[in-house]
Amino acid sequence: MPSQKSALNQKITIKLNGDAYVIEGDARLTTLIDVLKMKPTRIAVELNREVVPKADYGGITLHEGDELELINFVGGG
Repeated sequence: MPSQKSALNQKITIKLNGDAYVIEGDARLTTLIDVLKMKPTRIAVELNREVVPKADYGGITLHEGDELELINFVGGG
């Protein structure tokens, strides 16, 4: 069983909004959202064609080949 520390040192490729995206290290969804400087309260997430409830963001770890869509809501008038 791999340790949590080795899981944080991994390198995986996912598809992010249709493009290849390499994650090195921590592959948690919340970390990716932080790295992309997005606000969790202002986005919608679809992982492998399923909408992810905001309450579940903290428990999701991304894996090689995952397809992720991040939609950022922008206000204006």
